[in-house]
Amino acid sequence: MRAWLPLRTRLLYASDSLGGEALTESRGLWLLYYYAPPAHGRTSPLLTLGLAGAVLTAVPLVCALADPLIGHWSDRTDSRLGRRLPFIVLATPLWVLFAVLLFTPPRHAGATIDAVYLGIVVALYSLTSISSGGPYESLLPEIAASSEERVSINGFKVYFGAAGGAVGLVASGLIVDRFGFLAMALTVGSLALIFRAVGTAGIWKTASRRQAPARIPLRQALRATLGNRYFLLYLPGFVLFQVGLTMTRAALPYYVKAILNVTKTGTWVAILTAVLIGAFVLSVPAHARLARRISKRRAFGRAMIGAAAAFSLLSLVGLLPGVPAAAQILLVMILAGIPVAGVYLFPATLTADIIDYDSTQTGMRREAMYYQLHSFVEQASTSLAPGLLAILLLLGDTHADQLGIRLVGPVAGLLVLIGYLVFRRYDLADEVLPPSSRGV
Repeated sequence: MRAWLPLRTRLLYASDSLGGEALTESRGLWLLYYYAPPAHGRTSPLLTLGLAGAVLTAVPLVCALADPLIGHWSDRTDSRLGRRLPFIVLATPLWVLFAVLLFTPPRHAGATIDAVYLGIVVALYSLTSISSGGPYESLLPEIAASSEERVSINGFKVYFGAAGGAVGLVASGLIVDRFGFLAMALTVGSLALIFRAVGTAGIWKTASRRQAPARIPLRQALRATLGNRYFLLYLPGFVLFQVGLTMTRAALPYYVKAILNVTKTGTWVAILTAVLIGAFVLSVPAHARLARRISKRRAFGRAMIGAAAAFSLLSLVGLLPGVPAAAQILLVMILAGIPVAGVYLFPATLTADIIDYDSTQTGMRREAMYYQLHSFVEQASTSLAPGLLAILLLLGDTHADQLGIRLVGPVAGLLVLIGYLVFRRYDLADEVLPPSSRGV
């Protein structure tokens, strides 16, 4: 059995999640709000809510088609740096550049130009994110031998991701209120670039240069991947959870305005997300212990049930007499943070187990196809979240008319519950292959 990676290597690889989550969460939280703030606010909207939601839904949905193509390309790459590193090195700087440009539209150009600009930059951001992030995530099954080692690395990734979430969800609001959106975009973009470089340097010598490329045609590769029973049972659960969470996260600025009726939107969003992240971090060890006791799949399923219930509770905030609305929403954030940690702890490791199972069926290691087809379905599905949120908000997103904003939580909870019901049939063991047979 190959020895575990040194602690330093595991930490450096996992540290990428800090920058990546800071960028992803801040973009998801603020981008719709930046282009289409609430009516009668201090800032005039660049686009209507419907148009902004449509662009942010349609463009990532189309770009997500590139995910399995890039994954297949990475699996088949034969270079002196191996299969993954060339993609990471070339795409990462462009990914960060376009993330910043999302918040620099031409001023006073009119809604049509702003919509075209947003669509083009979102497309470039999505394509470079796919080209850098997919190969980076695909390194996990190559560098980690056993299920326990993978859970260890992913545990570190969750902690770093929580720190990145604090930057993207908490600090970003404070930066927006004090310095503006461009300063926020530059801050999180710099973090994303630095930590992906740190993570790549950490596994530079560990990443395999000798793994044989997967010599399989694209059509056959897709057929084999989509024919994997366990992949089809796992993927809808996590994807529907992500749709629900993405909707809920993007709704927070509107929620603060409609339910709490306060003016410091960024500050209050920062407070709420800080509480959620605190509960998230504190509960990670409990989820890891539960997985060791009852298996990853059962711990993942229980976390999904908890998330569905917690999201649904958002509809009741402010309706309990005698308790301030702020106290009620803080309690819901605590209750949501606990199961969200459990859902986030296991996807990368469950996918790695599914890849191990695939190698017993095909005789090839096809990590990137799985991770990037996973990303394609996730992006295609979560790209629907802004549009769905926009539709709900049209039903009421003000303090006087709260119907739409109160429906966000129950709709998100229902999506997660449906995902759990699909996942219930997943029964793959935590260890599919002996560690000595994984990787090269």
